[in-house]
Amino acid sequence: MPNGTISTGPAPHGWRRLDPRRSLAAAIGWTMFVLVMGAALLAAVWTARAAESDVRGEHERRLGVIATEVAESLGSSVETRRAIVRATAAQIVSPADREAHALRRHLRALQERFPELEWMGVALPDGALAAAIGKGPAAGARVADEAWFAGAADAPWTGWVSDGASASGVLLAAPLAAENSARAGVLAARLAWPWLIERQARLLPAAAAVGGAQWFLLGSDGVVLSGPREWLGRRVEAPAALAEEGEWIVGAAQAVQGGGLDGLGWRVLLRERAAPVRALSLGSARAALGTVLAAGLLAALLAVLLTRRLTARLGRLASDAAAVQSGQMHSLGVPAGRDEVAAIGAVLAQVVTNLQQEKAALVTLNAELDARVTERTARIERLAEDARHAAVARERLRLARELHATLAHSLMALLTQIRLIRKLRARLDVEALDAELARAEQVAADGLADTRAAIAQMRHNDVREVGLATALQELLRHFAEHTGVAVTFDAAPPAASLADERAQTLFRVVEEALHNVERHAGAAHVTVTLGATAAGRARLVIDDDGVGFDPTQPTPGHYGLAGVREQAALVGATLGIETAPGAGCRITLEFDVA
Repeated sequence: MPNGTISTGPAPHGWRRLDPRRSLAAAIGWTMFVLVMGAALLAAVWTARAAESDVRGEHERRLGVIATEVAESLGSSVETRRAIVRATAAQIVSPADREAHALRRHLRALQERFPELEWMGVALPDGALAAAIGKGPAAGARVADEAWFAGAADAPWTGWVSDGASASGVLLAAPLAAENSARAGVLAARLAWPWLIERQARLLPAAAAVGGAQWFLLGSDGVVLSGPREWLGRRVEAPAALAEEGEWIVGAAQAVQGGGLDGLGWRVLLRERAAPVRALSLGSARAALGTVLAAGLLAALLAVLLTRRLTARLGRLASDAAAVQSGQMHSLGVPAGRDEVAAIGAVLAQVVTNLQQEKAALVTLNAELDARVTERTARIERLAEDARHAAVARERLRLARELHATLAHSLMALLTQIRLIRKLRARLDVEALDAELARAEQVAADGLADTRAAIAQMRHNDVREVGLATALQELLRHFAEHTGVAVTFDAAPPAASLADERAQTLFRVVEEALHNVERHAGAAHVTVTLGATAAGRARLVIDDDGVGFDPTQPTPGHYGLAGVREQAALVGATLGIETAPGAGCRITLEFDVA
């Protein structure tokens, strides 16, 4: 053998290449294979569980949305009937309307239009029924001990009554309009339970999209009022009880403030079988498992091939060492310079170890950063959703005030004119009747014009563009031209330059005050002052020399002052109202400019 030649010893072949005891490449490859496949199995199990949880959660949310829609629709039906009862009670005003025969006529007319009101009655302040129709207490019966009689003393009342299968339903009650502070009585009506069941049944076709769904209507005490036959009359402590140990997925309706069911404490729930959901999640889990395992296997095979390539020189070195050990070689040739195979391997192993540690630390850091980003993103989304709901609520309240300031006033005036014509038509000749009808037509035309003006104001409000002082000056100019009332306006900084949401709210306050002056005050002069107080706060004063009013007296059906108070609360202003009969009215708002 020539000097300097290195003979390659017997290299592993066949199955020996896969024996980790005979091949370092095989040992590293098998280690990588076990680790990658173990990680793949753990990831597959986690993915399967996450998939099942996500699918189940999505179905619960979907069922909850559908149940909420059913609750809102059912509540809307109840709320509509409650509004009808309240409106009827408000129309029974005069002593003639409260005579027994007149009350029965009112009740019959209402029941003919709404037959689902199976019983109605009018209770006097002493608790005796002055008139009643339908299945229930008859005229002359005492109802002073009934919950609805006490509950509807000052405000509309809604509750559930059950005196047997034939007298179960929703009781709607409202106080009669009072001419003074004394109590005038209560109008009550009971919605038939079969009608409510029929209303709910109309919503059941929506369940066609929800396979095998079951509906539940729970009372305030948790008793099932409507649902599967075997559940009727049973008490459900919590929606989870309907899951029956995971066999069903349950969705509960969200609470709706101000809906027709809020006074009843009812809950609507919807459930469906969990087996189809499990099958769907199992399919997703299997797909995830197959994908993760395939990726793991491919990664392991690539790791083995890469390991063999990287350890080829080390294998040759081991073969040469074996050849030297077996005596086939007398000496081991050393590459020129120095033999650094072992040193390079040690240094490389140390470098790889350091890199792996840094990679693990980086992965941990990335996971922590991802978790923080996810948490903050969710928080921002919640805040954005809250802000959107608040904006929607403010817009609805603003529209309600605009409608009150225009359409509600006009309709009230038109209704008063029509009632006057109906009561006096027998005494009026043709010319007088035509004159009254012309006045009614003019009232309707004025209301339409006011409504269009309010809509135009809402669509083209430029308070934020021109500033509060300029917008108020233009408003007062239009008011003077329209009504002939003399106006005086004085504005001083810094409040005069406001051009944000507060300026828009203050503009609405002045607008509402001018509407009240036009319709009720009979004033000859109005003064609007925008200045500052000694304490550094801004002050808005609206002063008129009209007839004034008694602020302690209730004004049913009028919401002008309530709208002013709500607007003042929106900007954190202090509201003051100084008025008396014959002494005009002064409205003062003090608020912070900064």
